[in-house]
Amino acid sequence: MKSNLIALAIVLLAPLGAWAADSQPTSALLAFSWERVPVYAHLGKNEDDFTAQELAFLARHFDFIAIEKGQAIRKRDGSGGTEDGIYEAARRLKKLNPRAAVLFYWNAFLDYPLYHAAKSVKPDWHLKTPAGQPFLVRNTVPAYDLALPAVREWWSDVAARAMREAPLDGIFADALPQVLTPSKGRLLGDAKHRAMITGLKEMMVATRRKLGLDKIILANGTRAEDFRELLDWDSLSGVMIEHFGHFGSASKEDVAADLRTVELAGRKGKLVVVKGWPGFTWLDKEMMQRPHAELAKLAAERLTFPLACFLVAAQPRTYFCYAWGYRHDQGALDWYPEFDKPLGPPRGEAKRDGWKFTREFERASVFVDLETRAARIDWR
Repeated sequence: MKSNLIALAIVLLAPLGAWAADSQPTSALLAFSWERVPVYAHLGKNEDDFTAQELAFLARHFDFIAIEKGQAIRKRDGSGGTEDGIYEAARRLKKLNPRAAVLFYWNAFLDYPLYHAAKSVKPDWHLKTPAGQPFLVRNTVPAYDLALPAVREWWSDVAARAMREAPLDGIFADALPQVLTPSKGRLLGDAKHRAMITGLKEMMVATRRKLGLDKIILANGTRAEDFRELLDWDSLSGVMIEHFGHFGSASKEDVAADLRTVELAGRKGKLVVVKGWPGFTWLDKEMMQRPHAELAKLAAERLTFPLACFLVAAQPRTYFCYAWGYRHDQGALDWYPEFDKPLGPPRGEAKRDGWKFTREFERASVFVDLETRAARIDWR
């Protein structure tokens, strides 16, 4: 109890920007084990709350879960926002699996009109182009002007309020690279871009202060060598590598860089979620016309390569996520025999020979060739 009071005092008294490395959040609520492949689920269901069967599946298989934007939004259209759907999912999941860490999806850049909180956004809080026109992502979605202190205060308040409303363990902060990417400097001008980056950093610090040290802030994320500076932000618990082996990141060089990011994050004590893909995504319209059973079968056949890549780099507090999208019917509620096999702790770091990697675990031997994409996991 005394240590908890001391931690609370630090949270309340530390000035903005004063987070030092030894104050880094520990995310103690999130247990980690090498017993089996450590897995993470990231999903939402637009049309309704999760069914009892879906919740039971999640609670049985996952100790780390993020609930996406849009959760049960169609059910609550006109009477509530996606917050309510996320809260309901968190409450029910916690009853079934009290040890599960459940995250609230909260986009750090894009103002999706799915939340109660979106109704309180003032018109002048949206980002403008140098010509004074609304800055719209994909020509439809407005973005927050993070250079404004009022925006940062509001955003961090919404995150903190979510923790009070439901038994949530933190937030999934999406779209940080959309602020950090150098291309924004060309679109907004260098001065404005620098102000946005500074604002983003300050917003994450403010959010950490309001959430406390025991909550998770998982940021999306890094890609190859890009955005690794996020690993040095003391406000963040860790990052997702969202485009692992897909979305223009499938080259051997990019995959190797992502594996290096996992190792670097482990040295810094950060959480990492590696988002693997089965060679197709929800954006592939022709593929999405196929029956779910066919897609799940393909995903099972293609699991070995991304899973082997994950295992050769995995560190404590590294998690594997595998699906072809972020809705409940896009693979998040499918399961694979490899996830049930005993793994055991690694017997050292991976060995590399050119583009080939090998690594030994207590109950498995892993091989992957990033050049040929050959992979093998020998379970024992």
